Amino acid sequence: MSLFVDIKKKFPDFVLKVKLEHEQGVLGLLGASGSGKSLTLKFIAGIHTPDEGVIILNGKTLYDSKKRINLPPQKRNVGYLFQNYALFPNMTVKKNILCGLHKEKNRQSRERKLRETVRLMQIEELLEKYPGQLSGGQQQRVALARIMVSEPELLLLDEPFGALDSYLRDQLQIQIKEILQQFNREVILVSHSRDEVYHLCEELSLIEQGHILETGSTKQVFSNPRSRSGAILTGCKNIAAARKIGEYEVEVPDWGIRLYTAEPVPDTIDAVGIRAHYFHPKSRENVYSVKISNVMEEPFETTVMFRYENQPEGTKDLWWRLPKERWNGQMPFRLGISPKNVLLLEK
Repeated sequence: MSLFVDIKKKFPDFVLKVKLEHEQGVLGLLGASGSGKSLTLKFIAGIHTPDEGVIILNGKTLYDSKKRINLPPQKRNVGYLFQNYALFPNMTVKKNILCGLHKEKNRQSRERKLRETVRLMQIEELLEKYPGQLSGGQQQRVALARIMVSEPELLLLDEPFGALDSYLRDQLQIQIKEILQQFNREVILVSHSRDEVYHLCEELSLIEQGHILETGSTKQVFSNPRSRSGAILTGCKNIAAARKIGEYEVEVPDWGIRLYTAEPVPDTIDAVGIRAHYFHPKSRENVYSVKISNVMEEPFETTVMFRYENQPEGTKDLWWRLPKERWNGQMPFRLGISPKNVLLLEK
């Protein structure tokens, strides 16, 4: 199982230039709205055509601009789950799913595949209902069943939880993860939600303005993004320009401090990032005096906005986020940060 994508498409105010390689499991594409993540799926599926490049799936060329190969969507054996699920409202669930088997002429084989997929998706009791009678989560599973019954070589999920409320979204993520593990083929999941890609994807690519910033294991990309944009996409709240002053030391002018690092500081250093959860009043390293600016209470956490003692006027407050039970309303005089938690962000 393998997917290779190297494509380019020029738009009036935007250039998409994406290179991806994926072999097994679930690959996440994480980016803001308008970053090109859904467009990338549409190029792979054959819904849109790039200006140039190559798309190869399991050794089969789906698109090659130089060889003038451009297979239509129905010949790519790629399943695409749209954001709105695109179920036929005048058909029962059973007939909707059977639409995915229009190429299968053997009646027994059609019935067998239908039973297996319905059992996998746990929708046996929904077969005679219509889409309008289903909840959002049920519609999602039916739409997935219609795609998976045709046994595609690649499954593309475009914001699969975007139409669901937060409670249902959390519940369905668990179910979908189990289903995708049983599917046992390549999957690309597009999302702007950090939680979704972290829960569901083994590999992760960050995309911004039509370009892939970095790719790696999901946990590694989250724990150590290599660029300012990557840190923002993975949820880092404290980012500031920095310059190298030693092999393991940087200066951060906007915070009025210097920080020791666990990794050697690259010559191409652009900024540092510190995640809001990583500050600690008992830390023994990178400790500086601080003063409180504001407090934001959430249901289960407290976010404390603070400034360093020598921080210049006009610079942004920093965020310190901690469990609600640990906040007693008193700001400690000093906060520290472990060198291993200082993110080194390159140009």
